[in-house]
Amino acid sequence: MRFLNPFSRSTNKRAARGGSKRKVKKSTRRRSRSVIDWRLVRRIVPVGGAVLLVGSLYWLYQDGWFGRQAEALQQAALDGTASLGLRIEEVLVEGRARTDGAEILTRLGLVVGRPILAVDPDVARAELEALPWVQTASVERQLPGTIYIRLTEREPLALWQENGVIRVIDRDGGIIPGVEPRRFAHLPLVVGPDAPAHAAKLIAVMNSEPDLRQRVTAAVRVGGRRWNVQIEGRIDVRLPEADTAAAWSQLARIERQQGLLSRDVIIIDLRLPDRLVVRTDPDKGPLGHEEVKGEST
Repeated sequence: MRFLNPFSRSTNKRAARGGSKRKVKKSTRRRSRSVIDWRLVRRIVPVGGAVLLVGSLYWLYQDGWFGRQAEALQQAALDGTASLGLRIEEVLVEGRARTDGAEILTRLGLVVGRPILAVDPDVARAELEALPWVQTASVERQLPGTIYIRLTEREPLALWQENGVIRVIDRDGGIIPGVEPRRFAHLPLVVGPDAPAHAAKLIAVMNSEPDLRQRVTAAVRVGGRRWNVQIEGRIDVRLPEADTAAAWSQLARIERQQGLLSRDVIIIDLRLPDRLVVRTDPDKGPLGHEEVKGEST
């Protein structure tokens, strides 16, 4: 015999209902997952596009594209001003003695017909002051078509010998680059590490006695304090640290009165304030190594 379970049908119904619910839930989950994926896609696509755009812009920037476009626009604008009459027609240079005129035009790119507004006065000034002979410069644009340049050139003062190399120096003690020293063989020669900084003062003292100055062939800086001046390549004049001008005038006066430099003298010591001491060549002069007093007044 079979016994019927009074709860079997309801149980089956519940099972059926439960199974149906589970199927519905699975289906709902599938649809939910599908919706989330599309949302992600909609979010990712704009971000990817933005990244691509930024990357492209950065590449163009690194490549210099923006700079070239800006330069092209600027050049077009300048060309437009030239067509309106703002172009170089004349270049005036004041104060030029040793600087080559063609080099000025080439260095600044000053060509007749070029837009005058394309010339930057500050940049042009820096370019000119980089030239060997130019100490200071100024550049003006005088519209509509004139470039006016004013130069202050360096003045060669002396030849400076250091470690066997000879260079031309100016009044400020600066080296004038790219200048051939043989062109200025008439200038006095100074020797010593700190000689350029003190050369102008010494040369001013020597120029106070022109006749004596013409006989000077070199000046050696001693101990960073004073000078030994060489006359005619054979006589060493030892100048004092202080009152250099007075000692030099004293030597010039004695030379005029006694013709001291025409004797067989090899050393003249002016370092003592009240006397002048000379030493003659022992092989030629009767005094040999003896020291004699000279006139101090």
